[in-house]
Amino acid sequence: MEMTPKIDVADDRLLRRMLAGDEDAFTDLYRRKHPAIYRFALHMSGNAAMAEDVTQEVFMALIREPQRFDPARGSLSAFLFGIARNHLRKRWEQDRRLVPLAGDSEDFDDFSSSASASSNSGHAVGPALSFTAELDSLDAVGRVRRAIATLPENYREVVVLCELEEMSYEEAAAALSCPVGTVRSRLHRARSILVGKLRDGHAMRRVPAVGE
Repeated sequence: MEMTPKIDVADDRLLRRMLAGDEDAFTDLYRRKHPAIYRFALHMSGNAAMAEDVTQEVFMALIREPQRFDPARGSLSAFLFGIARNHLRKRWEQDRRLVPLAGDSEDFDDFSSSASASSNSGHAVGPALSFTAELDSLDAVGRVRRAIATLPENYREVVVLCELEEMSYEEAAAALSCPVGTVRSRLHRARSILVGKLRDGHAMRRVPAVGE
């Protein structure tokens, strides 16, 4: 069955205004989308400086080539997450050293606490997984964050998009340029891994993804 792209009317209106030369429209788009793109980059890299650099690159790309966005292929959010993912992979190619997420715990804690009362999307901000009630009884934020950091890249990104950012499977598939079924299977596997890690009461250092 052909996927029907999810259209955010506010995003669409702002993008049209931006394309018409309205600088305020870009500023509004930036304010709406920056927090989620930064969170994604931070969870994927574990490095606040890299996350900020990648986030800036995403919006520079939107300014330089807004015509690259095709609403028939997915939402603007999915498009921006896709750009962020590509930039992160380029950075990893340049520097294969992976930074442990635990080294930036203050960045996560500060961001999570300051953002708890915000978010234009109305989604929960920060690593408070909703996929199973079991996790509510565990030590929440810190342990979940560390557990997510141990996942291989292909599992980590679906958890961040679908669980933390509450994207639909279709939106995540558009962001990751993969079939919806792949998102479902990766998320199912990632959930099982995370629950196991949290039950064990420890999180190992993350390892690079080597494919499915």
